[in-house]
Amino acid sequence: MIKILRPDFVFEDERGSLVQLVREGYRQINVVTSRAGVERGRHYHALNREGFYVVEGAFRVEAKLGDRKETFRFVKGDMFIIEPMVVHTFDYEEDSVLVAFYDRGVELPDGTKDIIAEDNG
Repeated sequence: MIKILRPDFVFEDERGSLVQLVREGYRQINVVTSRAGVERGRHYHALNREGFYVVEGAFRVEAKLGDRKETFRFVKGDMFIIEPMVVHTFDYEEDSVLVAFYDRGVELPDGTKDIIAEDNG
């Protein structure tokens, strides 16, 4: 349901670092900030693979697909992909900054969005 990734390329020297997350395959890139103690998500994407790179912070992600449920903890420098149809909920332990990237983009050509709230009923 969640695939752990590594950046395509990392370069570091005395000046700092450059982290190349991906070279191709994504149409929408967002920067997400969240405060400690906040829950976000509780939805899925029918079409999009959604990737994340953790710039700062720490949080847990619960992933659900049918009867399967997994929980992961991510921190600064981690990178992962959530596959389509996987309900994902983020619980932020620390103030966090993420780069989010989508292979198709959330805004669809017909004007709708590929964000479907979890059905709790």
